[in-house]
Amino acid sequence: MIGFLKGRLAAKQPPMLLVDVSGVGYELEAPMSTFYVLPAAGEPVALFTHLVIREDAHILFGFATDAERRLFRGLLKVSGVGPKLALGILSGASVDDFLRIVEAEDVAMLTRIPGIGRKTAERVIIEMRDSAKKFAMAASESAGAGMGAALTPHSEAFSALVALGYKPPEATRLLKSADEPGLSTTEIIRRALKSAAKA
Repeated sequence: MIGFLKGRLAAKQPPMLLVDVSGVGYELEAPMSTFYVLPAAGEPVALFTHLVIREDAHILFGFATDAERRLFRGLLKVSGVGPKLALGILSGASVDDFLRIVEAEDVAMLTRIPGIGRKTAERVIIEMRDSAKKFAMAASESAGAGMGAALTPHSEAFSALVALGYKPPEATRLLKSADEPGLSTTEIIRRALKSAAKA
């Protein structure tokens, strides 16, 4: 199983993206929630991944945060929800929004997402209700990534560090030692990782 990829973002065209990892190009499908925080083509990128194996294809899915990947995997366990529909749900609602929908049992809100009918929405809410609390913890960890706000180099660097596996408090600490006005996202990440290596 491929758990994550770290390399250079070679191309992005929703829902597809291409990551160059040491000269090997990995094609991935990703939700819009991930596309919103991707760097420009040619920049370093790190993504959590999930591999779906079918008779006719092996499809790799990429996610900016572990919370997104956990929710995707949780949705795949729901009867009648496949990878494409799970990707559609993640594209139509953030992890936080989805958890609020489940907690409020807001079927109408879920049916606004393309491809989700009333019966599917009801099934998703019923089957995801028990696991919503598990995802709430992962969602709170990624809340500081600034996905809902205008992206700044600082917030993009935070997202990248979380995607690399740093816990949010650790990422915040590293960014404090690396962030200076006017630095690019890449430079902030580079300095933060140097700081982590010295620690």
